[in-house]
Amino acid sequence: MSNQHKALFVINMLRDYLDEGAPLEIPPGRWIIENIAGEIRYAREKGRPVIYICDAHEPDDPEFEHLPRHAVKGTRGAEVIDALAPQPGDHLIAKVSYSGFFRTGLEKLLDELDIDEVLLCGLPTNICVLYTAVDALQRGIRVIVPETCVAGLTEGDHKFALRQINEILKPTLRD
Repeated sequence: MSNQHKALFVINMLRDYLDEGAPLEIPPGRWIIENIAGEIRYAREKGRPVIYICDAHEPDDPEFEHLPRHAVKGTRGAEVIDALAPQPGDHLIAKVSYSGFFRTGLEKLLDELDIDEVLLCGLPTNICVLYTAVDALQRGIRVIVPETCVAGLTEGDHKFALRQINEILKPTLRD
């Protein structure tokens, strides 16, 4: 498969998930930053699209009824962390739900770029990574999830999501 058909998704590597004391802080997320930085460098070297998929909630988002208020559009907490900041030529998809595909332009972008394989990195494994993986697979897109580039809300949630991805969805899991 040629490089032109592959893309990297960087999901929710945002301040409200990674900063100490952030509303939806995922401390293990800080452990994967360098691994994701390596995937970003590799994708750019190969000329593959890097697509940032980021929460961008309205202040009154119904999601805040069961999750802490986080990544509100236009706030510092909704910004990608400096260590993984998008570069010119990267793509940014703002999302309001768990999947990067739900009511976004992601599917159209992938069609325009002729993408049929995606590597998913980011947070949280058990929500946004999992549901974006499901939606990609249901669209016939091959999915790779490097275990060293994802983290869940809890270790149990993380392991559950990886088990679902590996055993049920059958994409390629990579160490």
